[in-house]
Amino acid sequence: MQVASHSDAVANLYSHHHGWLVGLLRRKLGNVDNADDLAQDTFTRLLTARSEELIREPRAYLTTIASRLTAQYFRRLALERAYLDALAGMPEETVPSPEARMLVVEALTAISRVLDGLTPRVREIFLLAQLDGLTYAEIAAQFDMSVNAVQKSMIRAFQHCYTAVYSTE
Repeated sequence: MQVASHSDAVANLYSHHHGWLVGLLRRKLGNVDNADDLAQDTFTRLLTARSEELIREPRAYLTTIASRLTAQYFRRLALERAYLDALAGMPEETVPSPEARMLVVEALTAISRVLDGLTPRVREIFLLAQLDGLTYAEIAAQFDMSVNAVQKSMIRAFQHCYTAVYSTE
């Protein structure tokens, strides 16, 4: 009967705090439809968390989850805008279909989420090597560090990416 108790706890949180959460998100987002969507996503996260832990400060807990979802929402918007700006410079006959654009934005969002799990320095080293094609020696000179330290940063980045992609948790 643990499932029922967890579901009941989430239902209780929903009934007592849903309206407040939508209002909070509406003020952040400026749009009630997006606020409704993110509030729904917040409670969905609670339902799928299956945590039996008692929530002592429900509004603080909901705010934390909703803030993370809001950050993801804005990250996705920024990626989508950047991608659409890049497409605007392409000849019309080479512009991908709306479905292909959506898939690319989803992929970029997933990549961004994985890269956000790296420390800023490791992320920058990884991107300089992978996107800009800099050698480890060039990166080491840019950061005033040893090539060995750059290699260790790249190992951490690759391990993090591997775990993010292939983890079954």
